[in-house]
Amino acid sequence: MSLYLNLIQIIISITLIVIILIQVKGEDVGGVFGGGVGVARTRRGLERTLFHVTVALSAIFLVISLLSAMLGTPS
Repeated sequence: MSLYLNLIQIIISITLIVIILIQVKGEDVGGVFGGGVGVARTRRGLERTLFHVTVALSAIFLVISLLSAMLGTPS
């Protein structure tokens, strides 16, 4: 069971990295490290979908990490 959770974690983490890099691609390099000052704007279309997918995958990653930690340690 732990092996499957670890594999799912790896797949989700790689997917999150790719999605985040796609989102940052449209901004300047300073925005990647938090240095950019941007204008607030509304997300639309694909950008909005990527944002929602990122939030969902992050939540799933958190739950799987907690499950992995609980199942990995003997009681």
